[in-house]
Amino acid sequence: MKTQLKLVAAGLASAVLAMSAVNAATPSETALPTITQELLAPPLLPPPITRKTPAKVVVNLTVEEVEREIAPGTRYTFWTFGGTVPGKMIRVREGDTVELHLLNLPDNKLPHNIDLHAVTGPGGGAAQTLIAPGNEATFTFKALASGLYVYHCATAPVGMHVANGMYGMILVEPKEGMAPVDREYYVMQGDFYTNGAYRAPGLQGFDMQKAIDEKPTYVVFNGADGALTGANALTAKANEKVRMYFGVGGPNITSSFHVIGAIFDRVYTEGGTHYQENVQTTMVPAGGSTIVEFTPRVPGNLTLVDHSLTRAFNKGAIGLLAVSGPDRPEIYSKGIKKPLAGAVAAAPAAAKPAAKPAPVVADRAQQLRGKAVYDSNCSACHQPDGKGVAGVFPPLANSDFFQQRPYEMAHIVLNGRNGEIVVNGEHYNGVMPPQDLSDDDIAAVINYVGVELNKGTPAVTPAQVRDMRKSRQP
Repeated sequence: MKTQLKLVAAGLASAVLAMSAVNAATPSETALPTITQELLAPPLLPPPITRKTPAKVVVNLTVEEVEREIAPGTRYTFWTFGGTVPGKMIRVREGDTVELHLLNLPDNKLPHNIDLHAVTGPGGGAAQTLIAPGNEATFTFKALASGLYVYHCATAPVGMHVANGMYGMILVEPKEGMAPVDREYYVMQGDFYTNGAYRAPGLQGFDMQKAIDEKPTYVVFNGADGALTGANALTAKANEKVRMYFGVGGPNITSSFHVIGAIFDRVYTEGGTHYQENVQTTMVPAGGSTIVEFTPRVPGNLTLVDHSLTRAFNKGAIGLLAVSGPDRPEIYSKGIKKPLAGAVAAAPAAAKPAAKPAPVVADRAQQLRGKAVYDSNCSACHQPDGKGVAGVFPPLANSDFFQQRPYEMAHIVLNGRNGEIVVNGEHYNGVMPPQDLSDDDIAAVINYVGVELNKGTPAVTPAQVRDMRKSRQP
């Protein structure tokens, strides 16, 4: 009996010790330093993590249903995390405990939630965070595996929520940290389905049938046509190391991501641990990601595209990285162009007097739209500054042809043109294909070039372009 009592006592003592150990472990978890995540609008992202120990990271994400431009003059109601497309990037360290607060604003119309691909657990947090407008949901998860992960809304119909802009990324840095770079950028591609045509003016609605058929009206970077062009172009200096966190929100279209004029030094395939070197184009699936690193060596504009190229030039998946620095002719020369032996330049064609349309009043919104059309459709050939490429693409800036015949230029944009053209006394002989642009876009880009690149006045109206279109031979 005494022996049994001793065994029971020993067992109780062991249980008490075990309970003490559990209680001792609990404070260590709660004693983690608490950090409130800094959230920035893309293409920026939170700064690299320098701490060497785990922390409790508090993330506050607000669901915002907002109306804004998807293209100049074209508006759309986006559903967003934090008011931006993509949603703000979350940056944590492997081993961190993340406390995520999701707020669905009272003025929103729909329930929303969040599914984070970095979460180990059913639904990625979707069930814990499904809330109606005017509510807040909170849940915690441990960041177990390093990598770059997509998050998105998972409220039914899921494809519709994602197609309206509800996606972003969470970066889980490895415990040992990431090698330092000079520039970091956050870019996501998404496909949008509007009931109007590409760049149709006014407020556009969501077209579910287009989404089901996987026929997007827009395929864009960071939520808008031209979001990374013009004044919003990314920047770097020659010889700086650039790291780009690139993802595809979808909901449907895979990206063939490429930067024209750069070779990726490293590509971390699908945002994981292993990398491939010296890569030209990398495939990124819908709901997937990649980390690319490259070092620009010479000045100029590097162009970000989906190399399924009609998406870039006809649906908006195009951006710019403006690189500054000294010329390096030993790496990239300006080149020499000359006529082939025996080639004879044709005499200049007699200029036809242009019909003088009624005066057109300058409009700032139309000029902004024209610039966006130019950046997306014209700058690749005629160059961002409009100076063209000698012997290949005629200049549009300070162009005697354009200044004398802006109305004819609208015809060329609409219908295309073959054969020789003489601009500023130089002969060009090539093919200009017709551009798949709306009447408003053609008028806008012609007036942008006339005012901004030729110091003239607006010359063409959408109605005049419409008449040109009607007069085309069937």
